[in-house]
Amino acid sequence: QVQVVESGGGLVQAGGSLKLSCSVSVNIASLTLVGWHRQAPGKDSELVASFTSSGSVGYPDSVKGRFTISSDTAKNMVYLQMNSLKPEDTAVYYCAVQSAATRWTWAWGLGTQVTVSS
Repeated sequence: QVQVVESGGGLVQAGGSLKLSCSVSVNIASLTLVGWHRQAPGKDSELVASFTSSGSVGYPDSVKGRFTISSDTAKNMVYLQMNSLKPEDTAVYYCAVQSAATRWTWAWGLGTQVTVSS
């Protein structure tokens, strides 16, 4: 079973930065899809950053140019660097991965709260 654990959330002022970390229990190189999602109260879940095993990276317009997803295969870690944060970025952020081990469905972490004050 693939386990995912997020960390690094917190309270930050608008315009500030925060880096989220995601520990994955399997080799990052075995993953076919890695994503950071967020869920704000009363809003639909949003995929804010992702990368595939083929190297494709994607961001929605809402975070493009401000968020960067990266990984450290030696440590089996995935990161989300968030810059120029806005109050509307406030949400619970979830790391999720897909692989053969998850039967190509998302394996989710429990999430980490990010709150951006104005």
